Amino acid sequence: MTDVIVVGGGPTGLMLAAELRLAGVRTVVLERLTEPSGESRGRGLHVRSVEVMDQRGLLDRFHEVGERFSVGGLFATLVTSWPEGMDTAHPYGLAMPQVVTERVLTEHALELGTELRRGCELVGLSQDEEGVSVELADGSRLRARYLVGCDGGRSTVRKLLGVGFPGEPARFETMLADVEVTATPETLAAVTAEVNKLHPRFGFFPVADGVYRLIAPAAEVAGERAVTPTLEEFKARLRELAGTDFGAHSPRWLSRFGDASRQAERYRVGRVLLAGDAAHIHLPAGGQGLNLGVQDAFNLGWKLAAEVNGWAPQGLLDSYHEERHPVGTKVLANTRAQSALMEDDARARALRELFAELLEFDDVNRYLTGLVTAVDVRYDFGEGHPLLGRRLRDVRLKRGRLYELTHGGRGLLLDQTGRLSTAGWSDRVDHVVDVSDELDELNAPAVLLRPDGHVAWVGEEQGELERELGRWFGTAGG
Repeated sequence: MTDVIVVGGGPTGLMLAAELRLAGVRTVVLERLTEPSGESRGRGLHVRSVEVMDQRGLLDRFHEVGERFSVGGLFATLVTSWPEGMDTAHPYGLAMPQVVTERVLTEHALELGTELRRGCELVGLSQDEEGVSVELADGSRLRARYLVGCDGGRSTVRKLLGVGFPGEPARFETMLADVEVTATPETLAAVTAEVNKLHPRFGFFPVADGVYRLIAPAAEVAGERAVTPTLEEFKARLRELAGTDFGAHSPRWLSRFGDASRQAERYRVGRVLLAGDAAHIHLPAGGQGLNLGVQDAFNLGWKLAAEVNGWAPQGLLDSYHEERHPVGTKVLANTRAQSALMEDDARARALRELFAELLEFDDVNRYLTGLVTAVDVRYDFGEGHPLLGRRLRDVRLKRGRLYELTHGGRGLLLDQTGRLSTAGWSDRVDHVVDVSDELDELNAPAVLLRPDGHVAWVGEEQGELERELGRWFGTAGG
């Protein structure tokens, strides 16, 4: 019996597997596809995900394959400047096709010892007090102590669990294609600017050498069925909207998506948990879907590892749902708002004009950018210091950068007093005595960070520290 089975080898499943392996948890990833799909899908990493990759020592790899962007347009495609004064040392995103993101995360997970099994489709599961048993399409069976469904919006795991997935069906759909074109970039830009006056969900993005992603609103809603448009259907729609099909040819990928919004009622049922699109689906406005899933995995990984390794305090694993379900709810709310702004009617155009004016205010721009990029996420740890529950940005220390100290996925006490101790928790928490002008500015004599970088405690009293160490890292020496 292995420790954890992760169902789904996309960004969420791969990130989760790597987090589990950092803690020595035996992990098997089951992926239905025999080979990576090659579909571009999610277009990159937002600020918080960039921070996550830096916290695990992966950022240089992503810099090699991604293109930095620090332009607006994240909220309902409204073009804005990048806001000043965001609470991050990484005020940019990284654009790349999802297949590239998956390749980097696959390499990382395999280097850590993850077992990745391709061509394995889960068709059945059951659980008892000691573990989870699964049945695969080829008739083989596996057993693990825990299982996590990271298998997408049509999640088999979620359906087998019988977890409700309430929400709203799509009101509109958008077609997209990764294709080569004969039109020049100048023609693409000029035509798009004209069509966007009536259809904000129309546009193009470079994907690779000579390949563009073209996006256009669909004429009708196909519903929640997997209906893939043909190239001729897509070109006909382009001609209808823009008067040209841009000479689109040699498609790499064709698809369509809607603005359906649904969220799992529970992220945990006994020894089975849900993460990523298996837990929530929404309009991919601002590219939040991939990032939300990666951040689910970052929250869950260390908690599930603590449970497997025997030191998790009571309620720690349940805190995954308690913390991430509200975050998912908030993302669904902002994507629903963006959906209303991206309709093709006069009322939506009036709303877009109003929001475009509001985004000229720095505070509004910063708020909405923080909302989409997840730098504003704060978990409810109770009353206390303003940093409590927030992730800490990559502050500068005498010995270097904070995130350089977090690559191992352990807790961290950043101590400017020199008087504190983590004795009894040293197998789970690193203790670093250092001085930071930035922490002085934040009025933080000492900061206890969870493995996901969120602030669990700020203070300077040993008794308070030990109480919070027990809350998040279990019994001393146990």
